[in-house]
Amino acid sequence: MQNPFKPTAGATPPDLVGRAGLLDEFEYGLRQGSGAPGLLTIITGARGIGKTVMLSAAEEIARNHGWAVISRTANPGFLAKIGDDMLRLLDELGDGPPARKITAFSAAGFGLTTQLPGSAFPTGVGPERSCWACCKQKVQAWSSPLTRSTRSTARKSPSWPPTCSISSVKGCPSALSSRGSSAVSDLLNEGVATFLRRADRINLHEAAITEVTASYRELFSRSGIDVSHAHITEAAEATEGYPFLIQLVGYYLWMEADKAGWTLNEENVQMAIAASQRRNTLVVVESALSDISEKDRAFLDAMAEQDGASTAAQIGQAIGSKPNVVSKYRNRLIAAGLIESAGYGKVDFAIPGLRQYLRS
Repeated sequence: MQNPFKPTAGATPPDLVGRAGLLDEFEYGLRQGSGAPGLLTIITGARGIGKTVMLSAAEEIARNHGWAVISRTANPGFLAKIGDDMLRLLDELGDGPPARKITAFSAAGFGLTTQLPGSAFPTGVGPERSCWACCKQKVQAWSSPLTRSTRSTARKSPSWPPTCSISSVKGCPSALSSRGSSAVSDLLNEGVATFLRRADRINLHEAAITEVTASYRELFSRSGIDVSHAHITEAAEATEGYPFLIQLVGYYLWMEADKAGWTLNEENVQMAIAASQRRNTLVVVESALSDISEKDRAFLDAMAEQDGASTAAQIGQAIGSKPNVVSKYRNRLIAAGLIESAGYGKVDFAIPGLRQYLRS
């Protein structure tokens, strides 16, 4: 049997555990058209929490409602790529690419000279804005709006300002859905992107363990895999409700079941959990720590000394810093998706396995 679990970036899982209803307002906005609040949505959350998966789900919903989708990563040069995508859409929705113009003909030598028409873009106007205007005309004729779905990176890009200018073209049904972590706060504070402050914010968190258990039980039962309720619960608890770990644990459980004749016992479950944790450490934890400063690492090491949430006073004492310095690094690490607020004056790790890794 094909393994339904997909523990890789952006892959569609067999079940969006704990995400029911999050895109309802976005879908409603697709039906309403321009001006609907849900058409401008930003998805945020820690690494591996499922931002890309949710963005892909939003794209699929848009396509099912007849919208044309452009999906690009917000890195240098992505604006030109959006222009190329718009040209492709114009070809699909309109009369096709521009034909060549015959400029010379020679009967004796059977010669034929042609040339493409000149630039379709007015002087001083980029292809992305001209295409947007053309798409507006084609779209209104076809009654099929456009949505631009932008996957934002963790660093600010100089490409954002012109992107926002495209978004503000009036009269054309359009939508913008983006996902990100540390880039979101900086982006919202930029003068050219103030309209994004009115965007709907979907801040993703861990799924409830009961929902993970129910999802596992349904998937394994439907596939005829013999596993007890206790072992399913044990596996679900090992995920901590973290979407990437839900896929990892499910993937390795399925692999163990395949090797054991489609049955799972305690040994199989423990092997699957251990393999999942090793993979999570390699792909998520070590990657998250690869670009932080020594002071950031000292802050995290101080947090790892506690069994639960840490207070600012505990961290300040451990790293020998004043409250204003502790607050600075606290905000940096929250923006990076490594830690999260755990109540007034407290923080905790946002990534499963990070505390254990720092202690090891």
